[in-house]
Amino acid sequence: MTYCVALRLDRGLVFAADTRTNAGLDNIATFRKLHIFEKKGDRVIALCAAGNLAVTQSVISLLQERSHDETLTQPTIMNATTMFQVARVVGQAVRDVKAIDGEALAANSENFGVSFLLGGQIGNEPPRLFQIYAAGNFIEATEDTPFLQIGEHKYGKPILDRVTRADMTLGDAAKLVLISFDSTLRSNLSVGMPIDMLLYNTGTLEVSRQTRIEPDDAYFRDLSQSWSDALRDAFSQLPPFDV
Repeated sequence: MTYCVALRLDRGLVFAADTRTNAGLDNIATFRKLHIFEKKGDRVIALCAAGNLAVTQSVISLLQERSHDETLTQPTIMNATTMFQVARVVGQAVRDVKAIDGEALAANSENFGVSFLLGGQIGNEPPRLFQIYAAGNFIEATEDTPFLQIGEHKYGKPILDRVTRADMTLGDAAKLVLISFDSTLRSNLSVGMPIDMLLYNTGTLEVSRQTRIEPDDAYFRDLSQSWSDALRDAFSQLPPFDV
């Protein structure tokens, strides 16, 4: 399984994705699910993937191949002029992979189900964030819904619902995202570290704040313990239930 989350804020974008994939309890591996496309001074685009690993890798590979094919006349992820066009490019790639592999997967009772979080900035256009579905259609994050999630999202969603604000700093947003991951990791063994993160500041048009949170990361360990302590303390301060 997978957990990916992205926030679109006034100051920029925050992305995070776990790296665990498994085909049973005895077949666990690590694969990058946060992919970045960058042309300094022109665009930064991030793409998080969830679902059938073979399908998501095919979509990513197709996007990469097309971005280097100078004979193509249709837009690619590296020359589309708006993030909306990029979302359409990714959606088309999903449909193209499904057209090739979908029938064979269905014949073998394999699930095509995939989803993506796509965000970034092109030129002077404000940063935008989209969620792309297995059919190739998509929705866009708004002021009312400034974050999007894919994969095993239910455990990490409550803290995002309560705390996310469009005017928060990227540092606070990263802390919030890691708490969301901590809740997910505690409740679902199919989501696992390391966690890949990208913090993108609006207008920079380059990747400068990218990291991988390893299982032994001191900050994440302290954050997890502090959050647990804070929850226990808050619970103890609540009025007692008296029947």
